[in-house]
This record gives sequence, C-alpha cells and structure tokens, in this order.
Amino acid sequence: MHCVHTVPIIACAALLAACATGGVENRGVGNERWWDELPLPEWQAFTPVDVDDDWFEVYRLSDDLFAIYEPGQFELVISYLIIGNDKALLFDTGLGIGDIRRVVEALTDREVLVLNSHSHYDHVGDNHRFDEVLGLDNAYSRASSLGRGRAELAEFIGPGWVWKDFPAGFVPDEYVGRPYAITRIVRDGDRIDLGGRVLEVLETPGHAPDALCLLDREHRQLFTGDTFYLAPLYAHLPGSDPDTYARTAARLAALQPEVDTLVTAHNVPFADSAFLGRLRNAFISMAAGTSEFVVTDGNREYDFGAFSIIVPDDNPTIPTSEIPQ
Repeated sequence: MHCVHTVPIIACAALLAACATGGVENRGVGNERWWDELPLPEWQAFTPVDVDDDWFEVYRLSDDLFAIYEPGQFELVISYLIIGNDKALLFDTGLGIGDIRRVVEALTDREVLVLNSHSHYDHVGDNHRFDEVLGLDNAYSRASSLGRGRAELAEFIGPGWVWKDFPAGFVPDEYVGRPYAITRIVRDGDRIDLGGRVLEVLETPGHAPDALCLLDREHRQLFTGDTFYLAPLYAHLPGSDPDTYARTAARLAALQPEVDTLVTAHNVPFADSAFLGRLRNAFISMAAGTSEFVVTDGNREYDFGAFSIIVPDDNPTIPTSEIPQ
C-alpha cells in the first residue's frame, strides 16, 4: 500500500461500493480494501490545521513545516510546505484533485517556490497553479511538464483507487495532468535559501529519472520524496531503474550520520534515518540473491519488514560488487 490521521473521514457509500468492485494492480500484494487501515495512528502525534478544502488534511509538524496530505486516494501522497523568513518552498503539489494553492495561501503569506521530488502524476498535479516551479534539466522532467492526458490518468481515480467524495467542482471525466512551466533549473548540490532555512538539492534517480531529495543540514532532516517511505518502494514503473536506485540508496546511506529524520512523501510524514542503511542493505541482499520475494502482476516484491521493494520479474541481477558499501 502506498498507502492516515486523527479525525475520521466519512466516505460516501457509492465510492466505497466502487472500491469494492475494483482493485489496485501493479502495486504489490495486500492492497484489497486498503482504506480499512485508515486513519493511520501515526498522524495523532501532530496538530491538525483547519483548511477550506475537505479533500486535504493539513498538519503542523513544526513552526515552519506543514504536511498537506491527500488520504482519499490510494497513493496517500503528502506534500510539504517549508517556510523560511523570506520565502516558502512547496515540495510537491499532489494529485491536482483539490486546489493546493488555496491551502498554501491560507498557511503562509511568503512567496512560494515549487520543487517536485519527481514528476510522477501524484506529485505535480497542481504545479500549473504556481508561478515559480523549479526543476532539473532532465528529459523526463521536461516531458512531464507538457502534461498528461485523460487516458493516462483515468485509472488513478477509478474503482479501487479513491474512497471518499471528490471536492466540489472536480469533474472526474475531465481529470488530466495540466501543463506547467519549469521557470528555474536546479542541479545536484544547489542550495535553496528560504531565509533562515537552507535546503540542499540531491539528485537521487532510481524510482524516477528525475527523482531528488532535499537535505536540511541544520535541522538534520532529509526530505526523501518517493526514494524512501514506509511502504512498498517502486522500482518497477516506466522510467524506474533498480540498478540506479541501488546506487542512490548507497549514496544516501553515507549521509545517515548527518540526518536524524526522513520526511517522506507517502502514508506518514516521518521515519528514522536508520532506514537509509537498511535500504542500501536491502538492495545488496537482493543482488546477492539472499532475499525472498513473491511475484505479483509480473513483478517481484522483496519484503524487508517496514518496507518492501518492487522490481520487474525479468530485471537483471544487480552486481553486488558495484553497489558501494
């Protein structure tokens, strides 16, 4: 489950019935009636913030960090508003089902920059609502900025994927990925100074060709996007590359002494930095052939307890000697 929070959400009967007739495929095992696990108890540790859009749940994680959460759809995606003294940065813009800009404007009056952890549909959905969108000089990023058509996205708001009412004004038959402009290029090692808060860009491909993380050295936090979270990790989607993912995992594991908290893009906001080492070791054990897996929907899913890794069943073995220790 890509798989929610403290205030129970009331689902409409029609949507629950639709969910019961469909399923989420190509996302690992155990996804039947995934909404039954909600709300996730981890959210009870954080202060909810009232916003004028029932599609989102918003939590204050600290004085200058908000989680903007979309638990009504299978991805359970989380976007983050990071506020500095001069500017704010929105790390991802979610599904594009609700209006995330309206939520952000209720949380801060600072100028808002957008940067995406990668450009899959559930992270760039509301990019088009913002004037300043930062991105990598990457062919995948450029192609994603052109938008996605109805046929490509229809599955993700169909049976099995959504369990609660859509917000007022949203028309499912018109759901597309709207084009947006990348207004500023960022590169590996760039520092984004928000005023009193500096975020360092780390290119971390593997899950997606344009995946990146943000390192906040002062607060000892790493915003991981989809490179790590506590659920199945996807190395099997179009554009994913398990070998590259393994090398990214090794790079991030080397940062573990400098990081206390991982700020993740799905399910729950925080994970311990010890998972960076565990992620690297997971890829090493997969390469060595010492990890068990199950095959579903043509993919192998390797189980490592708090997370799993999904790769294509025909993926070549990752040479263990080429993964940095």
